[in-house]
Amino acid sequence: MPRIAFCCVFFFFFVSCAGTGLSQEPFHNGGRGECSQCHTEPPLLLGGDAGSTCLRCHQAQAGITPAGQHYVATDTATFHVCVQLPPGGDFCWLKKNYSWQAAGEEQAQGSTGESHGHNIVAVDYGYGPDSSSSFAPGGSYPVASLTCISCHDPHGNYRRLESGMVATEGPPILASGSYAESPDPDAAGSVGVYRLLAGKGYRPKSLPGAPTFAWDPPLAVSPAQYNRAEASGDTRVVYGSGMSEWCRNCHQGFENFCQHPVGADALLPAAIIENYNRYIASGNFSGHYSTAYTSLVPYEVGESDFSRLKMLAGSLGESGPAAGVNVMCLTCHRAHASGWDNMLRWNMQAEFLVYDGKFPGIDNSAPTQIAQGRTAEETRKNFYDRLVSSFASYQRSLCNKCHVHD
Repeated sequence: MPRIAFCCVFFFFFVSCAGTGLSQEPFHNGGRGECSQCHTEPPLLLGGDAGSTCLRCHQAQAGITPAGQHYVATDTATFHVCVQLPPGGDFCWLKKNYSWQAAGEEQAQGSTGESHGHNIVAVDYGYGPDSSSSFAPGGSYPVASLTCISCHDPHGNYRRLESGMVATEGPPILASGSYAESPDPDAAGSVGVYRLLAGKGYRPKSLPGAPTFAWDPPLAVSPAQYNRAEASGDTRVVYGSGMSEWCRNCHQGFENFCQHPVGADALLPAAIIENYNRYIASGNFSGHYSTAYTSLVPYEVGESDFSRLKMLAGSLGESGPAAGVNVMCLTCHRAHASGWDNMLRWNMQAEFLVYDGKFPGIDNSAPTQIAQGRTAEETRKNFYDRLVSSFASYQRSLCNKCHVHD
């Protein structure tokens, strides 16, 4: 059967998710996605561009206030605050611009939306490229072409084999490989790589001049419930290895602008491990290894054994670091976006993260230079709805989780 005719038959049997309530789970649970989820007919997309096509299903629809597992963006037309809480962050923060002027200062200061994360292009949803640069920091990927498929393989070809190798061919993908509940690959079937991230040899077909990926996806495992508030406990995505190396696919020279060692060679020394495990909050060093982990300062465990990674992503996920762990890019940054400059996990531009026992905001008594144009609710959402009591009354930077001791 001719390829075009085959696709027409294929489309007859499947419907797109937009406006139908069709669950996205089967779409990403193994193998290639259903063509009609993204295309009217190849290569025509249902959205105005690749990013818009993805957000047809991955931006929370108007009226959806609870976090939903597969949502990575909030509909800002109906919500003032970005309410989605996936580990990678909510792209909605790219639309949030803040300005403030402290007493005695002649000029106002600001935090622009485009400084808050990866500026995906999704014109249908109001997302545009970063205006401050032409290429990815430290690399040559053109920012005007940055979309969801710049990082994620839309066809899900990358798979983890029984041997542990990542490939684009081999036994069929039988399930997602992203979760603690995911099956192990065997001779009969492989599993998908973490979050459909692209690997060696990848570049979007729509951008033939883009740099070709040189690194495979990281080894990582997520718990089944991952887009959630963290007031009652952290959502621990267990990063095994390869995260910073994978980031090099677009940020090849990040050593020139990143001020912190990252990657497999950036092992935490014993003194830093002790600090991490003892530190609870500013002035509180009574912590213990068994409860030391925080998703606000994650790290790589240096493991490739998925049975071990799955265990850490499960019920034993609160234990802190031990020998052999390392710093990675996501130790300090969200993968998608945050409400802070440089997509950081906490505000490094303010002296205090919590002020006088409250999340600082323009709607409470926090000084202007601490609130920095944000409401207290926005600050709380950036900390994933944690209880303010989990911090010190005057909480300082979480760099102290590693670098300050009593």
